[in-house]
Amino acid sequence: MKFSKNKNNFLYLVILAFVFISTSALAISGAVPEVIKNLSILPSVSKNFPPNPVLGASTTFPVISAEGVLAVDLDSGVSLYEKNPDTTLLPASTTKIVTALVSLDAYKPDDVLTVGKGVGVDGQKIGLFAGEQMTAENLLYSLLVYSANDAAETLAQNYPNGGYDGFIAAMNAKAKDLSMNSSGFENPVGLDNPSQITTARDLVRAAEVAMRNPEFAKIVGTKEITVTDVTGKDKYDLKNVNELLGQVPGVLGVKTGWTQNARENLVTYIERDGHRVMIAILGSEDRFGETKELIDWIFSNYQWQGVQLPS
Repeated sequence: MKFSKNKNNFLYLVILAFVFISTSALAISGAVPEVIKNLSILPSVSKNFPPNPVLGASTTFPVISAEGVLAVDLDSGVSLYEKNPDTTLLPASTTKIVTALVSLDAYKPDDVLTVGKGVGVDGQKIGLFAGEQMTAENLLYSLLVYSANDAAETLAQNYPNGGYDGFIAAMNAKAKDLSMNSSGFENPVGLDNPSQITTARDLVRAAEVAMRNPEFAKIVGTKEITVTDVTGKDKYDLKNVNELLGQVPGVLGVKTGWTQNARENLVTYIERDGHRVMIAILGSEDRFGETKELIDWIFSNYQWQGVQLPS
């Protein structure tokens, strides 16, 4: 193939090489931004790439107790901090991100679901009882704001394509669709199970997709809400268990998790200074303190530098 030696074709080659190198580098980290994947390479058109986060030269890295950590700048796909991001660990209630995604696919907000037997599962719950009816939307608030295990069980039991077992199959199919290649689910709650596993990287992927859904984002950003059953008689006051919500500027969700074996888990979405960051921490001794430390460190030590290609 022959190229004429003029400025336009030379610029075309420079742009092509730049995009190829940038895309290849980001693909290694498993996150190629849509702006790069969908870029039309035309020498006559000016293109702005997402600002690239650059770490200061004299930075001291924070020491984090968590077993698995990943912080990602979502617009550029650049990893800002990581520690064993691909180590499989127990997800605990961060499982409910996937539970919610499957539920949002299956139900309309005003669909009425009936509480079945056996929802008195261990752990956090609001106290639903067999035969009670509640809308899917109120069950999702219970699931994501208060992390109610009985809400998770009810959403799974009512699944229209195979009931509880069909719901678990849908969770694993959803994980596969999201390229959560190291995750597996045996229950919608997050109870410990040798096959109930995830990684910090997988949770960042799931949470990033979940936050694109306006209903999910609205729910996980809710500090307090009262929900009722369909009769309006039984009321449940829900307070978000995420201590960073409303306390740390820019934090908009997404999900906590804890069991004795999993220790403390937290997935956090932050919007600050025009930048979007997702952080997943698994197996921490202080999930809220360490996440806040990471947020402060990221926004104090990274500078976002824009790249603009000439027209």
